[in-house]
Amino acid sequence: MSETETKRRRVPRGLKQDGPAILSYGFRPFFLGAAIWAPLAMALWIAALATGLPLGGDYGAALWHAHEMVFGFAPAVLAGFLLTAIPNWTGSLPVSGAPLAGLVALWLAGRLAMAAAGVIGMEPAALVDAVFLPGLLAIAAREIVAGKKWNDLKVLGGVTAVMLGNLGFHATLLWGGDPVLALRAAVAGYVLLVLIIGGRIIPSFTRNWLNQRGESRFPTPYNRFDMGVIGASAATLLLWVVAPEARLTAFAALIAAGLNAARLARWRGLATWPEALLFVLHAAYALVPLGFLALAAAQAGLVTPASALHVFTVGVIGCTMLAVMTRATRGHTGRALSASALTKAAYLSLFAAALARPLADLTGGLGLMEAAGALWIAAFGLFLAEHAPMLILARRKPRGAE
Repeated sequence: MSETETKRRRVPRGLKQDGPAILSYGFRPFFLGAAIWAPLAMALWIAALATGLPLGGDYGAALWHAHEMVFGFAPAVLAGFLLTAIPNWTGSLPVSGAPLAGLVALWLAGRLAMAAAGVIGMEPAALVDAVFLPGLLAIAAREIVAGKKWNDLKVLGGVTAVMLGNLGFHATLLWGGDPVLALRAAVAGYVLLVLIIGGRIIPSFTRNWLNQRGESRFPTPYNRFDMGVIGASAATLLLWVVAPEARLTAFAALIAAGLNAARLARWRGLATWPEALLFVLHAAYALVPLGFLALAAAQAGLVTPASALHVFTVGVIGCTMLAVMTRATRGHTGRALSASALTKAAYLSLFAAALARPLADLTGGLGLMEAAGALWIAAFGLFLAEHAPMLILARRKPRGAE
């Protein structure tokens, strides 16, 4: 290791002392922004369902809702995670201060532009909204390349899929088409990120937790089987994006479901039941095989395509993101890695929403859809009640520090 690399690795990360604490690390402003926008955007969507409130101008309320969940809320969580995880992977300083504030401003500008699309028009809204994800991708790529962490470049594939999905969403609508393919592409990108990153952090966190309790049986380390599962799942997701109604897609989805279930079984998830902060990561990953089963069921006409989609969006993506937000917030602000009663209630609310939302598509019941939305709002409202002060205030000093 060179002298420069040694010095860089010795620099404390995420402990910026000048300026507001919220701009000291990427997870702080982006998790806070995501947790505020998630219930607010959902409340507006419920109001549109109940009262006909016009949302999104020419985008229409339904597409505005879909966009703001997939390309508004979720990218903020993704940004918070990547801007926090990549410095740990590379040993570099995190993006903080004015550069972080600038990136947050780009995300916020996109939310305001999409909310005001009925006033400013679709074209200006699309242009403003389209800037954030390329900026995030450029920063993530720069940090990974500068740190020479070539194995982590695969994470950029999922980010690229989300970015292209957003660009395709806007372009398709501006040209008078249907953006459903672009939405599927972005959802596939997120699921792929769960497969890649989840397969890295879940067994690692589980091993550490079990080791602290004197256990001798640990999760199976990452090996060629994991690589095969990710490859097969990625191919299945691609088939789903381009040919969701093909029999080959259904067959591949069944295989991917079995492979991901087998992968999850190797991580000793049941042993983590006593600690909800860890067990929830396993529970969220368990929705991955369920999501692939839903894709196969949709092709067979057993469930609606919307139901299958929402197993991935509300279930896999939403539950994984809340699990990561709670754990990262507590860990990086010096709190104990243990779930409180409020955190457990937030988890239960979101998993209930993940169940109610597909059922709403299956039954056609407006009440279930509104119930799912209310549960979503409750989950992130509980997160805010407990974790917003942690995100805004300075990091706790270690015990014994003056």
